[in-house]
Parts: sequence; C-alpha cells; structure tokens
Amino acid sequence: MRKDVRILLVGEPKVGKTSLIMSLVSEEFPDEVPLRAEEITIPADVTPERVPTHIVDYSGNYANVICIVYSVNNKKSIEKVSLVSLSAVNQIHNCSMVPLILVGNKSDLVEHSSMETILPIMNQYQDIETCVECSAKNLKNISELFYYAQKAVLHPTGPLYCPEEKELKPSCIKSLTRIFKVSDLDNDGILNDNELNFFQRTCFNTPLAPQALEDVKNVVRRNMTDGVKDNGLSLKGFLFLHTLFIQRGRHETTWTVLRRFGYDDDLELTQEYLFPMIKMPPDCTTELNHNAYLFLQSVFDKHDKDRDCALSPEEVKDLFKVFPYMPWGPDVNHTVGTNEQGWITYQGYLSQWTHACRSLEYFGYLGYSIIYEQESQAAAITVTRNKRIDLQKKQTQRSVFRCNVLGDRGSGKSGFLQAFLGKNLQGQRRIREDHKSFYAISTTYVYGQEKYLLLHEVMPDFDFLSEADLACDVVCLVYDINNPSSFEYCAKVYKQYFIDSKTPCVVVAAKSDLHEVRQHYSLSPHEFCRKHKLHPPQPFTCMNHIHHAHLYLCVRLIHFNAV
Repeated sequence: MRKDVRILLVGEPKVGKTSLIMSLVSEEFPDEVPLRAEEITIPADVTPERVPTHIVDYSGNYANVICIVYSVNNKKSIEKVSLVSLSAVNQIHNCSMVPLILVGNKSDLVEHSSMETILPIMNQYQDIETCVECSAKNLKNISELFYYAQKAVLHPTGPLYCPEEKELKPSCIKSLTRIFKVSDLDNDGILNDNELNFFQRTCFNTPLAPQALEDVKNVVRRNMTDGVKDNGLSLKGFLFLHTLFIQRGRHETTWTVLRRFGYDDDLELTQEYLFPMIKMPPDCTTELNHNAYLFLQSVFDKHDKDRDCALSPEEVKDLFKVFPYMPWGPDVNHTVGTNEQGWITYQGYLSQWTHACRSLEYFGYLGYSIIYEQESQAAAITVTRNKRIDLQKKQTQRSVFRCNVLGDRGSGKSGFLQAFLGKNLQGQRRIREDHKSFYAISTTYVYGQEKYLLLHEVMPDFDFLSEADLACDVVCLVYDINNPSSFEYCAKVYKQYFIDSKTPCVVVAAKSDLHEVRQHYSLSPHEFCRKHKLHPPQPFTCMNHIHHAHLYLCVRLIHFNAV
C-alpha cells in the first residue's frame, strides 16, 4: 500500500476547487477565497487509513487521484466535465493508472441531483471511481469527498473489477483463488466454519459470531446454488462474496484480504513478502527449523489424498496450484527418493525442501506466515552456528550438508548420485536424458542422528571451477577403476583446489565390480591418499547392490571436522 496520497483538484474556474480545500482545513466556508490554495498536507494520524495526504488545486508533477470538480447549478460546467476528464487523463503523468472522481460542488444552490446527467459520463470512462455531490459552503460531504479520493488510491477498484462485465478481473480471481486454497486447510474444496473463522481472524483480527457466519452463508445461498456446500463456503461462493463487496463499494475489504496474503497494488506478491530479509553472519548457513518441517508435513498430508505416503503427479500438481509456476521439473523424481511407481515419497518430499533460501519463496506461496501466524516466513529459518566455533568444538548441530562430487567424464558420478537414492544400474538406465538430475538429496544416519546430505555433480572442467563448485562441506573425488586415465583428473583437482583447504575430501573408486587397471598417474590411488593423509579409496558399485559406506564416511568427516 502507498505510503502517501497526492490528490489533485481540476475543473473550470469558479467551480469551488480552492473553497473545497479551505473548507476541509478550516471546517468553515472562507469569506475570501484566494485564486489558488497552497498545497495542503493532512497528517497520517487524522486520516482513516493512517496515510499522509497531500491536496493541491493545480497540476503538479504527478497525482495519485484526480478530482474533477464541477458546479451542480451550472449546466455548462457539467457538460465540460468530459472535456476536463480527457484533458486531465492525457496530461497527468502515468495517466492511465490514475483513478478519477467526479465532484459536484455547490449542492446547497440546487434542490435536485446532477447524478442523472453525470451517469453517462461515468459509464464512458472506466477510470472514474465514483461521483460525490457536496457543498463547500455548508461543509456537506467534504470529509467524505477526500476520504473517497484517498480510498480510490489505497483501495482502487480498477485492478479488481470490470464494471462493464460486472465481474472480477482474471488477475483478481487468480489471487483470491490462491487465498482460498491456502485457507482450505483440509483441502476439501470448502471453507468450513473453523477455516472461515481462522481466515477472519487472520485478515481482520476478529472472529465472526456464529449468527454472522450463518448470515454470510445465507447471502450466498440466496444468490447462487453452488456457493455453499456441506454448510461450508465453496470457491464460487468465496469469489461471489468479494464481487458483492466491490459492487457495494466495500472494496477495501477485498484489498485488506489481498494485502494480508502478500499482494501489492498490481496483484503481484511483493518482494518483501516472498523474500524477507535474513541476517546471516559470515561462515554461517541457514536451515529449516522444526516448525518449518511441521508445516511441510501438514502440506504433504493435505495433498496426499490416498494416504499412500507418496505424492502422485496429480497430487504434486494440486500442491503447486498456489504457485505462479511449476517449481519442480521432471528431474525431481531423480533428485530425491521415490517409490516403485516413481512417485515422490514423504522422505523424498522433505529432502527436496532442504535448500532453505529457495524455500523462503515457496513457503510464501504456500502461506506459511499466514497459517503459522508469523511476521514472515523468515520465522521458518534457523541460522546455524559459526563454522569456526564448530571447528573449535569439533562438533556441529547442523543437519544439512553439501557434498560436491567431482570426477572426469564417464567416471561414474551420475551413478554415484542415483545409488544414493537407492537406484541400481538397471533403474538408472531407464532415466531419460532430459530428466537427469545433477543433484541427489537424501538422509543418512551418523551416531543415531539423521542428517540430510545433498550431493551435487560438478561438470568436469579442470581449468575453471567456480566458487559454487568449490563451496561445500565435503568433496567426493570419483574415478573409474577400469579406466587407466580416470584418476589423474581427481589428483590434479585435489592438488589445484583442495590440498590447502580445510574441506575434507573422500576418494571413491567407482565401478568396483569391474577389473581394476593400473592408473597412468605417477602414484596409485592408494599411494596418493596415503601421501596426502586421506582415507583409502572407498569402493563403490551400483551394478547389483548399493554401498553407502562412502556416504557414511562423508558425513563422519563433516561431523568431526565441523566444517
């Protein structure tokens, strides 16, 4: 919502523009009216919306709302309203987005209303929000005039409603649909009384009385057949209520709901909502906390309709209907654990959320801060202890670790990742090329504690490894025991990038089911590891069964080195 409002009054001479401003300020009609009033600023604490408001009767650099003033006792003044409208709309900066308000002044001089004459003009211009008849002399509707002007800026009708079609605009329907789905905690397509009361408290800080709740549902019942189902509000009924609010001039109600759920004036989720600031000191990382995982569990249960502890493609699609895009591609099924049908398991689902920074945005779409009544989804994040302190204490409380997997082409890196997910060579061969993943995330246990390990396959490029390629908690150097040229790449990468670093390294002898050949490098893999005080090469194969000893060793190294 805007931090201030600038109101511009335009119109023919002698229609009372300056008088309106002076009557508002002094609360009395001035005996002498200057040709032009100075800019008036109304402090935030005396306005209903608590927003400072600036009022001018001349064309400034910009205006948030234009009040077109005419005299209700002057036919020529009324006839010129449309000309003034065109002129104002064409001249004001960013004119197409500026709402207009028609102001019929001097109502004390006539006994009839000008609304019948003004109505065709209002129908002609979509940007005209409303028409107010007032009297600067009698102070009639003066406060109301400027309240409506302020309201037109802070709670505009334009983004929400199409008056010609008498229905909500598509972008508004999309936003309200997301809000409905987030509020539908049991995902049955209906807002029951508990969900409606939670929604009411969330948006308006007060619950609905039982009779008021029934009155709302009765209004919907009288106007549509499928707005109320099983004594709860359907999506159609929810959208109808907001249409009714707007048609009755209560669009601030809809805007209150939209803004509570993170939307800006363009019906886009704000950057502040999606990406709240997190203060993270150097050498620290971020992880999801206990409440975040409880929330993820509730989201999983909400969409696992068949209760098979896995998400089918249809259930995944339903989960992400509150997103503006599909965040998970087909590679996710080869990044985390799946069942025999290839569907993401509960454990695999939790693993996919370990990337805390991206999870902030996703938690925003899912409504974490709304459902858990937090200031922002930053409350779902824990900043871990400084790594230097972990190093000193030789222990860490972290639960998520990153392992970068390096090796020459054909060394078995991809098989290494997929084996971590429980897929043998036969299962790996069924993976389509465009569905392959360079990541694998799952859990392993160290001394009875569950740890998430994120494996990242780094593309082989000895001449250039980026900071992201080197930023990790542990490194796996993978070579093919059946390829005499394979180990040389691992040796060179280690000596170039890791020999003087504190990042622990593990050498993995892949394809250990094959015949081991002599490596062309000057030292054998065992000699190299002994010379550089590394653990001996860990044998690995995904041909028949899967060995996790190398991964257990990785996490042990992390745990004891506390990197």
